[in-house]
Amino acid sequence: MTTVQARPTPDDRRWKALGVCLTAGFISLLDTSIVNVALPSMEHGLGASEAAQSWVVSGYALTFGLALVPAGRLGDMRGRRQAFLFGLALFTVASAACGLAPSASWLVVFRLIQGMAAGMVAPQTSGLIQQMFQGAERAKAFGLLGTVIGVSTATGPLAGGLLINAAGLDHGWRWVFFVNLPIGVAALAAGLRLLPRFPASPGKREEFDLFGVLLLGSGVLALMLPLVQKEQWTGQQKWALLPVGALLLALFWAWERRQGRRGRAPLVDLDLFSLRSFTLGALISLTYFAGFTTVFFVYALFLQNTVGYSALAAGVTVLPFAAGSAAGAALGGRLVVRYGRKLVVIGLSGVVVGLLGTVVAVQLVPLQGVGWATALPMLVGGLGSGLTVSPNTTLTLTRVPVGRAGAAGGVLQTGQRVGSAAGIAVVGAVYFAHQADHGRPVTAIQLGLLAAVGISMIALLLAVADLRERQVRPEPERAAETVRRGSEEGGTEEPVRRGT
Repeated sequence: MTTVQARPTPDDRRWKALGVCLTAGFISLLDTSIVNVALPSMEHGLGASEAAQSWVVSGYALTFGLALVPAGRLGDMRGRRQAFLFGLALFTVASAACGLAPSASWLVVFRLIQGMAAGMVAPQTSGLIQQMFQGAERAKAFGLLGTVIGVSTATGPLAGGLLINAAGLDHGWRWVFFVNLPIGVAALAAGLRLLPRFPASPGKREEFDLFGVLLLGSGVLALMLPLVQKEQWTGQQKWALLPVGALLLALFWAWERRQGRRGRAPLVDLDLFSLRSFTLGALISLTYFAGFTTVFFVYALFLQNTVGYSALAAGVTVLPFAAGSAAGAALGGRLVVRYGRKLVVIGLSGVVVGLLGTVVAVQLVPLQGVGWATALPMLVGGLGSGLTVSPNTTLTLTRVPVGRAGAAGGVLQTGQRVGSAAGIAVVGAVYFAHQADHGRPVTAIQLGLLAAVGISMIALLLAVADLRERQVRPEPERAAETVRRGSEEGGTEEPVRRGT
């Protein structure tokens, strides 16, 4: 007599587990922008030099970006729950160490560790979403992740301004780090109880590709270092690192191909790039983050240095963008299954319109009233951002097999970090050059925002090209199958089919 095994009911705790992942993601992404408004406090209370302040900001971005792919692959191999909890615990301890730092040098060291820990947490979040959810539920989960990405980035200056305003100039910078402690401890306790114990990849125990990590890390470092240290490194010699980085990444690609031919597990499954949904989505993400994150950089400088806003007032000014981003991401998570890449095109169009509206508002309204004048275009841009980040993440990862979800998420987010660094370098150069040469700050911010519009237009053109290609020639199922064969736990995927 054959016994029919009942299909297990979905675990309701997975939505609570998602809340743990999103909470950890929120504080790690918040730390990319919250320290920007705390730099004067660090100089006043700790005596931090300009070089130390720069490393507090850029060092976090560097180690964050370097850790993403290796940490994602480690989670794929050894279990994402363990990697997530370890990264979150390290992030919390490093935050405490940053807040207690006795000198600027120790602050930089602890900040580098904190960035590495954040890079360990981020790819596990996308991998756990891939494991816990499928189909429309997965799209909704990525929609919530998109909300966190948009809101955490936009509210960082506001949160920093509030903390410094409450704690004072001497010690306010310490509370920028201490605020992570109760959140991190609570998330860690909840994660130990709620995160599912998915097994690591079955089959023979894979070796970790250490040489691949070295090549990839060196290549990403060579690309990011001159970008994030552009203002501190004088002279043009630093740009020689860019071709070195490109060469190292080419060697990494060749090494990973060799690993695949020899039957060894690569750090990154290069067959992922045979999926148009992954390749185009990663390029859209890279170019969009190069445009979107730069807005807060130059606009915050303009509001504080030219208009005379306080750090808190400058943070309040970008709240409409954060609110729009949250609403857009939640909406995008619900609609992506129906509309697919069309939603990304609509979102990027909204971002371009919002930024252009901000340029016009800066021109027409007197300086002190510019915060109110840009509220509506910022809201439109935020809605567009939410409709871009969330659906694009869903569509980019939808055909990626679960067994490679961590490494794939790491690749996607590494592109975001490199894009952000490159965008800030380009847009910042436009803003500072015009301000220095002509002494016209309103024109400088307009040109800086127009440079961000130009970068966002590249992302929009990529999304339109992908949409037209899909209408003419849908992505073949066998492309996804090629990647799935390379995954030990490919399982049954439920891709977003309508509108992809």
